[in-house]
Amino acid sequence: MSQFRLEPRDEYNHAPGAESNFNESVYVNGFELERRFGGWMRLGNRVNEGHAETQVCLYLPDGRIACQFQRPELAHNDRFAAGGLHYEIVEPFRRVTMGYTGDLMVLEDPDLLREPRRLFDTAPRAPGRVDFELEAVSPMHGGEPTSPDQETMYGRDFSLGHFNQHMRTRGRIEVDGEQWTFEGLGWRDHSWGPRYWTNIYFYRLLIANFGPDRAMMLLKITDRDGRTRRQGVLQFDGEYEEITDMDLYTEWTPRKDPCAMRLGVRTAQRAVVMEGEVVRLAPLRNRRKVGDAYLQSRIAEGLTVWRWDGREGMGVTEYIELLEDGEPVGWPL
Repeated sequence: MSQFRLEPRDEYNHAPGAESNFNESVYVNGFELERRFGGWMRLGNRVNEGHAETQVCLYLPDGRIACQFQRPELAHNDRFAAGGLHYEIVEPFRRVTMGYTGDLMVLEDPDLLREPRRLFDTAPRAPGRVDFELEAVSPMHGGEPTSPDQETMYGRDFSLGHFNQHMRTRGRIEVDGEQWTFEGLGWRDHSWGPRYWTNIYFYRLLIANFGPDRAMMLLKITDRDGRTRRQGVLQFDGEYEEITDMDLYTEWTPRKDPCAMRLGVRTAQRAVVMEGEVVRLAPLRNRRKVGDAYLQSRIAEGLTVWRWDGREGMGVTEYIELLEDGEPVGWPL
């Protein structure tokens, strides 16, 4: 990663760029493998648009999904706190916390997420609280490019700077008086720069932990011209190895949702095969008006169990793609 700059000050908020769609966001997740539960939270500051994006998605042990998605007003980019979400850096590159206090929509059937208007009108609501404490189990990965021709992780029209890290996560989740705690593993990222979700043509992001010493973060991303990049890292014995190649095969449900994956990955040190199964899916959407038309993306967030050399791991698979005539452009790849 010698073409990227990353310093402890990058843990904190950056001066907003002039772009109307400047975004600075932080994201964390954490899961307990044994009970197949956990969740993720994201807070994106869109100060030039006057609002934040707050997202909470919890996969509860009894199979329900508890979630919240808001766009609270925002007048500055000097901290991460909006809509009941708050994020703090305890020790740069080592420890952070993130939490949420507020209403949650509690879903017996996650298919309600496919219809945002009906979701917000009809979903049962309950008071909730989430507290995650995260401590690093890996090096940092990423940063801001040091040359104008260096491609960024997701592309310069989605973020300029980006870094991520695998974590040990201690979590407490409370929904309508019920409480669950766990000590598990997870991941976090931080990005800044211009962003529209619909700038992604399609990608597959695969994140998982197989213990404090082994993990993965892999991205396969394709642009509108059909060019595909494969990048990311395997963590092995605590150290990151940049990948040199990756093959991904996805199995789909009749609704064209990802349900299982087979993955082959090569680094300079090893070649591995993994198999994943989506145990619960949150089928999300993002919509943006351009002129008189709307662009819409599918964002499938799957709680996924993986197997690698006899080890079982857990994490999130994220499939993002534009919808054209209602169909995902990346299916069935």
